[in-house]
Amino acid sequence: MTTDSNDSTGFAAVPTTILADLLGRSRVMDIGIRPLWGPAPRVAGPAFTVRCPPGDNLMLHAAIHRADPGSVIVVESGDLDYALAGGNVCAVAQRRGVAAFVLDGLIRDLAEVREARFPVHARGVIPIPGAKAAVRPLNERARCGGVDVDPGDVVVADEEGVVVVPAARAAEILTAARARLAKEATETLDAWEETHRARVQKILTENGFEGR
Repeated sequence: MTTDSNDSTGFAAVPTTILADLLGRSRVMDIGIRPLWGPAPRVAGPAFTVRCPPGDNLMLHAAIHRADPGSVIVVESGDLDYALAGGNVCAVAQRRGVAAFVLDGLIRDLAEVREARFPVHARGVIPIPGAKAAVRPLNERARCGGVDVDPGDVVVADEEGVVVVPAARAAEILTAARARLAKEATETLDAWEETHRARVQKILTENGFEGR
């Protein structure tokens, strides 16, 4: 099936390494946001954004009933003392078609999540749950892993990391990524090595390197 360039599912075929090359460091979450089980499948979808204050997970628990199928729920929290979600929350999200969680925080019940193969990228696990009291708006700009995420931005996550593609640039970046992948598919290692060696040598020469 052909995927339109404006359809975020097209990004599921694009490694985060390609997207990082195209978008730069500012759109890549920090290394603390990592897959909690492996091998991690690549997931891609529009961001459904949530902000939870430390110690509270109410709005994530609200979001699983409101996010559209195919969404990646992205949570700003930064909490390293309490879990944002557990096995049942992940199971309900998965049943409702949520593609993944990307959380600046922790979860619990990892064995259940792993067995269900629900993709979660987060900072780790802890057995104690957070409270449910703090009401915040949903689908407003959130900051996760050092990256500002707006609702509808395309979130791509795999074993290499998490990249956020601004919604306004999604078609442009997907087209560029497909072109890069097509080029790589036809390039031999010998050709790559020759080009790479020439490029490195040029930089060395321009910077006064005189060694062998």
